[in-house]
Amino acid sequence: MDNLIALLVAAPLLGAAVLLCGGRRLDRFGHWIGTLLAAASFVVGAVLFVDMLGKGADQRALHQYLFSWIPVEGFRADVAFQLDQLSMTFVLLITGVGTLIHIYSIGYMEHDERRRRFFGYLNLFLAAMLLLVIADNYLLLYVGWEGVGLASYLLIGFWQHKPSAATAAKKAFLVNRVGDMGLSIAIMLMFTTFGTFAFGPVLASTGETSEGKLTAIGLMLLLAACGKSAQVPLQSWLGDAMEGPTPVSALIHAATMVTAGVYLIVRSGAIFNAAPDAQLVVVVVGGVTLLFGAIVGCAKDDIKKALAGSTMSQIGYMILAAGLGPIGYVFAIMHLVTHGFFKAGLFLGAGSVMHGMNDEVDMRKFGGLRRYMPVTFITFGLGYLAIIGFPGLSGFFSKDKIIEAAFAKGGTEGWILGAVTLLGAAITAFYMTRVMLLTFFGEKRWQPDAEGHDPHPHESPKSMTIPMIVLAFGSVFAGGFFSIGDRFLNWLEPVTGHSHGDSPVSAMTVTAATMVVLVIGVAIAWAMYGRGPVPVVAPRGSLLTRAARRDLLQDDFNHVVLVRGGEHLTRSLVYVDHTLVDGVVNGTAATMGGLSGRLRKLQNGYARSYAVSMFGGTAVVIAATLLMRAV
Repeated sequence: MDNLIALLVAAPLLGAAVLLCGGRRLDRFGHWIGTLLAAASFVVGAVLFVDMLGKGADQRALHQYLFSWIPVEGFRADVAFQLDQLSMTFVLLITGVGTLIHIYSIGYMEHDERRRRFFGYLNLFLAAMLLLVIADNYLLLYVGWEGVGLASYLLIGFWQHKPSAATAAKKAFLVNRVGDMGLSIAIMLMFTTFGTFAFGPVLASTGETSEGKLTAIGLMLLLAACGKSAQVPLQSWLGDAMEGPTPVSALIHAATMVTAGVYLIVRSGAIFNAAPDAQLVVVVVGGVTLLFGAIVGCAKDDIKKALAGSTMSQIGYMILAAGLGPIGYVFAIMHLVTHGFFKAGLFLGAGSVMHGMNDEVDMRKFGGLRRYMPVTFITFGLGYLAIIGFPGLSGFFSKDKIIEAAFAKGGTEGWILGAVTLLGAAITAFYMTRVMLLTFFGEKRWQPDAEGHDPHPHESPKSMTIPMIVLAFGSVFAGGFFSIGDRFLNWLEPVTGHSHGDSPVSAMTVTAATMVVLVIGVAIAWAMYGRGPVPVVAPRGSLLTRAARRDLLQDDFNHVVLVRGGEHLTRSLVYVDHTLVDGVVNGTAATMGGLSGRLRKLQNGYARSYAVSMFGGTAVVIAATLLMRAV
């Protein structure tokens, strides 16, 4: 079975190579090649999963060594894979949801003349993401990490004829490079500290390393996670990335790429457990982003950008849980998996709405679509109920566990984190109810497009609705399946560890409080958007609403602090370079040039001048000698 691990990456990588290099002769059936190879990777993952289930909890890890990339004295970089319970969870999520999104894309991208290339990019993304999660060392993980960044750039900017898409792709690429610097520095620190990149030796040696070094490594890993997972302060790219095709939003920004940061932190749990200061920063970043994304999601009229704010917020829940240490690692991954189902379903549902509404994204121009798109309405509605934590659905089980873990942190910190997670749950219920009401309820509000054509809402083809139905089943049943008998906890605990903590409140109290804030959020949204007509043009709104529409001024802040700050820093460096560095160099050259010019005048070529100079020199020597004797 060890020899099958490489096939997980090889199948989609082969698809990317064939589709991107095969030329236009593959245009007619290239999308089927990409879909079949993505499905092949899922089948391989399922076979390995079944084999893993047949082994004891401490014997499930598989390793496959391929070759040594850089074998030199004092430095060894291997290409080797590790498949344990944590990486297997990600493999099944990536390949399973990825295959469904490939199937959905067959219908969604049917009329795009560059469909073959799109599927090539999707396959490239799957290969890079799989490499990231099955690598057995940080250096190989970094290769997959950068591959994901490249593929996301290509997919976000796929419709490059749109200036907004090209700009969004560049923005995502640049912001992620900041985070990638954190990962590269962390890897360098690991090598100088531990002498290796491999997970096993690094994580096993944390008890023998100073807390200061581990804190530095942990903070750099967190910086990397902030970039990939769109956490404060590197969150600004996620909303703009909605310019890419909707399947890209579902694949990259719901189920896979944005979860890479959560994987990195949980995989490096031993480092954060030994560095409490770094762990505290992780919790703070997760809590701040949780509320930041939720507030932004409340004010967006663009359906995809509202879901993007939701993604930011839900990943914040996961990062916060990962920052709780062994109390929250399992629940962070559990919410990650359930979120992969319902958020991918919500994004695909948004794409189905756009497909039937001439690519309109403004929810204020929807209304009453449940009558025209029944399958989309039901599947989207189940995803909505799951994400707000409706009892019995997936989000109810996974999000409640994170809220319980927050309270279990204990002390004042536990109460603060518990309150933050509850507030986030209330806001989630509000903005997701708002999305449902504006899109599927009320009277129709759609208007003719720029060319004067009236939209004709209709249900999407089966290639699009079937993946939505499958994801809806996951949205409904996955959380309960994982929770029965602590099935998911027992699955991951051998890798991540787990401790129950000492919660000051009972699980029943947490559940009751969650239900109360859920009802409050839904009621407020109904009062604002469900009882009367919704204006097609958004009202001016409060100061907070206007700020939230502009992503809480994140781009303004980046422009003032980073862009303007960078410009002033660059001008200052240029000034110092010209005046100080070049001034010293040029001044020295000018001084020597002037001195040499003056000395050159003494060499005039006349014998009488040289004779006078010799006579003068002799006179000075004689005078000095006589003076010294007299003294």
